[in-house]
Amino acid sequence: MDFFGIMISMVWVWVIVAVIFIIVEAITLGLTTIWFAGGAIVAAISTALGAPLLAQIIIFLVVSVILIYSTKSWRERLKIGKEKTNVNAIIGQKGFVMEAISPASFGQVKINGVMWTATSADSNAVIDAGAEIVVTGIEGVKVIVTPAYNKDM
Repeated sequence: MDFFGIMISMVWVWVIVAVIFIIVEAITLGLTTIWFAGGAIVAAISTALGAPLLAQIIIFLVVSVILIYSTKSWRERLKIGKEKTNVNAIIGQKGFVMEAISPASFGQVKINGVMWTATSADSNAVIDAGAEIVVTGIEGVKVIVTPAYNKDM
């Protein structure tokens, strides 16, 4: 293959493609592009064995798809891409009221060592300072809480 006046073997093209996919995988850690690297390596081997270009492309695609689908259960067990992050991770967490929450004002709660402005899920409830709470939701920058004794945890 002539690439900008330089003759390059298709084996090296597939190896370069595999290296690019490995680099992308190292950056993203999504456990997806690594399987395309596997397909590129198998395509490079097929090229070395004399397969025509169309066969190489088909081999690359078929092997990549097989690797992706055969490792789907690994990704589910590892929970890649399914972990709650940022503020959504505190939903369901317990904390303590530092400043009473009343229908007329917001209070302050401490969850995992971090102070949050809080309101009660029951708009008529008063939750006294020192009470244990459970985070039931997030509204803007405020957490919505209920007393822990109301939850079956």
